[in-house]
Amino acid sequence: MSLLLTWLINALALLILPYVIPSIRIRSFGTALTIAIVLGLINTLLRPVLVLLTLPVTIVTLGLFILVINALLFQFASWLLKGFEVTGFWAAFFGSILYSIISWILSALIFGHRDGLFG
Repeated sequence: MSLLLTWLINALALLILPYVIPSIRIRSFGTALTIAIVLGLINTLLRPVLVLLTLPVTIVTLGLFILVINALLFQFASWLLKGFEVTGFWAAFFGSILYSIISWILSALIFGHRDGLFG
């Protein structure tokens, strides 16, 4: 049940993005559900490999390069899916950051503080 609720929270966070960043477009709630699954798979399968391969750059930039990796994976998801458009790197950069923040806030509101920063 928790996984299903997390999926819905992530889809809702995606639906909020076009209202804040106009260069991100999502066609419908069904598309947002698909995007949430694809982003979850991309972050599970590709992100660890990319983080490991770019570890020297990440260390030199004090971890900030991970934000670039997140933006590129966000833009990659838009390239894979019809109905999800991200126009440009900066839209993907700020969209991925905002998506993380919104989904974290919604999860904290719905699940409480069980997954909080400090336990």
